[in-house]
Amino acid sequence: MKVNLFQKLLKELENLTYTQSKQAEDVLHKKCSLENLEDVTGHMESCPHCQSKSFYKWGVRANLQRYRCNSCHKTFNALTNTPLARLRHKEVWIDYAKDVIEGKSTRDAASHCEVANSTTFRWRHRMLKIPTEIKAEHLHGIVEFDETYFLESQKGNHHLERKPRVRGGKATQRGISKEQTAVLIIRDRNGNTADSILETSNKETLSEVLIPLIDKDTLLCSDKKTSYTAFAKKFGYKLETINVSAKEHIRDGIYHVQNINAYDSRLKEWMKHFHGVATKYLESYLGWMRLLDREKDITARQLLAVFAGRGLSYQPLMRT
Repeated sequence: MKVNLFQKLLKELENLTYTQSKQAEDVLHKKCSLENLEDVTGHMESCPHCQSKSFYKWGVRANLQRYRCNSCHKTFNALTNTPLARLRHKEVWIDYAKDVIEGKSTRDAASHCEVANSTTFRWRHRMLKIPTEIKAEHLHGIVEFDETYFLESQKGNHHLERKPRVRGGKATQRGISKEQTAVLIIRDRNGNTADSILETSNKETLSEVLIPLIDKDTLLCSDKKTSYTAFAKKFGYKLETINVSAKEHIRDGIYHVQNINAYDSRLKEWMKHFHGVATKYLESYLGWMRLLDREKDITARQLLAVFAGRGLSYQPLMRT
């Protein structure tokens, strides 16, 4: 818009009624939010279909710039082939990302973003696909590991394979069973974290998870569970065990499992926000927790960039 026309528009705004001003505010908020979204997703560098770098602008669709590839002739935008593709109400995604950082329920997020509860549910499980895949690929120095347990949950399933359970119930059996799911958490002293849902807990299953993550000279710390000792003995790892049940907390100033226990405590407390997590979605929530625990100062814009597959190191563009 030309400068003189813009100045004239600004003067006309003074004549708006309160209701008209609120309507104009809503329109501008949505427009700015969509432009912020394009800033977050950044400029396209190649075609997501064939990776060709030869493409050109091909109009606008769903408020996003569309492109057409010179090689495969397919059209695409900045969200094509990302978890955010084809999702609606883009103008409130920044607001929703703030809700994710705060750990709000789908119902509270829906109220905040003024969309249906089913919409925020769909957003949650599409957007969490990327954090689910972000785990520490290698752990260094002193590495602590331990198992934590979550009640088996068929939340949302209208055809239960058992009698309904009262919310907040407890398992009648210890360890892995049909009543609860085990999650092995592995964490080094630098805060790098990985986890894995276990079907069984023995030296073979532990080796499948641990060996790709740690070096042979890694010092392991855990409690005195028999399978942990058997794993270390069979595969030649140095393991220092802490007798937690006897209230042993630290030995020789460095051997302890306080790091992993503190993370486990934060995880369990954070999970309480959701009043039970369906077992089929447990891995997504573990990824969500890992991301927020590692990136404590992450902004809504940066989080949305992660959801769009740009990675944790990606710096969103800033419009000037």
